[in-house]
Amino acid sequence: MSAVLVVNSGSSSFKYQLIDSETEKSLASGLVERIGESSGHTTHRGPNGTSERSLEIPDHTVGFRAMLDAFAAEGPSLDENPLDAVGHRVVHGGKRFFEPTIVTPLVEINIEDLSDLAPLHNPANLEGIRAAKKAFPDVPHVAVFDTAFHQTLAPEAYTYAIDAELAERHRVRRYGFHGTSHKYVSETAAAYLGRPLGELRQIVLHLGNGASACAVDGGRSVETSMGMTPLEGLVMGTRSGDLDPAVLIHLARRAQLSTDDLDELLNRRSGLLGLSGRGDMRDVRRAAGRGDDAAALALQVTVHRLKHYIGAYTALLGRLDVLTFTAGVGENDAALRAEVLSGLEVLGIRLDPERNATTSREARVISADDSAVTVLVVPTNEELEISRQSLEAVRGATGG
Repeated sequence: MSAVLVVNSGSSSFKYQLIDSETEKSLASGLVERIGESSGHTTHRGPNGTSERSLEIPDHTVGFRAMLDAFAAEGPSLDENPLDAVGHRVVHGGKRFFEPTIVTPLVEINIEDLSDLAPLHNPANLEGIRAAKKAFPDVPHVAVFDTAFHQTLAPEAYTYAIDAELAERHRVRRYGFHGTSHKYVSETAAAYLGRPLGELRQIVLHLGNGASACAVDGGRSVETSMGMTPLEGLVMGTRSGDLDPAVLIHLARRAQLSTDDLDELLNRRSGLLGLSGRGDMRDVRRAAGRGDDAAALALQVTVHRLKHYIGAYTALLGRLDVLTFTAGVGENDAALRAEVLSGLEVLGIRLDPERNATTSREARVISADDSAVTVLVVPTNEELEISRQSLEAVRGATGG
């Protein structure tokens, strides 16, 4: 058997998953964390169960050695499951990368050059790529970009109405994110319904700690809520989403907030956390149930924003065939789904309360039989999508 190792690298940790190339089943997964701290930690889930270790992990290269040790000790054997590819999640591909790309020295230079667009992510993604290449020097490495799926946006969708020369010089435009999830979910929805992807007009709502909406026409992204950065759009756990830009000018002048202060405010102290003091939707809902007015308002703002995007994207698409909820909140919060869809009968959406309340890890319909729009819950699987795209890139390069 052969496999693909999927890696999602952060600045002080990385997640990994080993996926069978043929069956697409997960063979093992794990987490290496606290890289660079006094004591690192590894967790490996394989055929022999879950194992954990605490050890010094000064950098990502040592982290990959620890991962290899875990595979050797706990399985599955990488000798018996040789790697077809190592697939890497890379957050920002700018407008340069629109498909999965085999990593070369030039690709590494480009990922590094795009780091000013994603300073918290691209450097960490690149560090993981370089460490993984040391661990697997004879295996092709593939970069799969969060932004790539949205490269099909039309100019009127990705262009901001600011000075055109300034925007071009500093690469200011809408890029969109969560593309791997939106691609996987929209394609899975079509397959689940047994309908041709090219005929469907869909909205995908990826609702987790980070959240985004995407309008998908015939399998192509035509609009998405995140912009130049993952800050724009929906209300998120700690991120504000849409905001009048003059708010920043006002706060800089009146509250004497610096650029770094504003960055901290909008990315880490806003969203659900800023509104209610709680960044997790489950905690917000529990607090609202106890009569906490701030938590109740946070829910109302979240729902209002989601309705706004559903209506806008339906207008852009011209009609809506499928609306899908995915990611942690979208898949598990039946109450939020009901709140979002309440009152959208005018768009042809009718929810079946019993179906919506059913808990499952499988794709499922939650709309009523007479709903003009099919509403689904589809669990996302970004690791599987990265595995598929990595194989596609390698086979395309080798003619296999």
